[in-house]
Amino acid sequence: MTNDQNLRSLLEAVANGKVTPDIALNSLKNLAYEPVGEFAKIDNHRALRTGFPEVIWGPGKTPEQIVQIIEVMRQRNPVVMATRIEPSVYAVLQSKVRGLQYYELARICAITPETIEPHFPGEIGILSAGTADLPVAEEAAITAELSGFRVQRLWDVGVAGIHRLLSNRHLIESASVLIVVAGMEGALPSVVAGLANCPVIAVPTSIGYGASFGGLAPLLTMLNSCAAGVGVVNIDNGFGAAVLAGQILRTAMKLSEE
Repeated sequence: MTNDQNLRSLLEAVANGKVTPDIALNSLKNLAYEPVGEFAKIDNHRALRTGFPEVIWGPGKTPEQIVQIIEVMRQRNPVVMATRIEPSVYAVLQSKVRGLQYYELARICAITPETIEPHFPGEIGILSAGTADLPVAEEAAITAELSGFRVQRLWDVGVAGIHRLLSNRHLIESASVLIVVAGMEGALPSVVAGLANCPVIAVPTSIGYGASFGGLAPLLTMLNSCAAGVGVVNIDNGFGAAVLAGQILRTAMKLSEE
């Protein structure tokens, strides 16, 4: 009961007399939220409200807590995802959670169907300035793919060797939304936005020498971009960038259907 189609089917079955109100009530009683022990409350309603289900934030939780949350969420969601899961934590989780996959570079654990076909139109292009930015870029890419969006990757095309970017302009031109991940001075999103005819989401990373201040320097560069049409998310927030890109594409789809 955590997506529009299933909820509509249940309500139609009640209206047609095929399902009793008591059975429907049992299906819906935990829709708003569902407690997990004394430490978590799962927001089962989030996908209905926002289009994206709740995702588990890994840091600060014990492996045992993550296991319990996953087991509750998998009963109501075809895809369950946990972010920022370190390999040592995954080693504990995999022995306790059936069917758990691990995307090591992105540090994401997930339970998914055997295949996930893109079910939204458009394409999210994701660019990284350097190889060191890949964990954040892959977090964005895996999040978008598990959410049902088509993704095209382009890695290591920073401004220090700008010919690498310019020789791949076809990806910029074909994308519906672009996510650009960069550390150091954070110049790449401005360059990309000057070439693109679609929204650009800039993601500063904490990669860089001392004066980068753990990502603050690229964050300020991106906020001060001279190119129009650049939105900026928080430092290292590949997950948030993917959700924002997805919301842009979902909004475009809704407008096309009106």
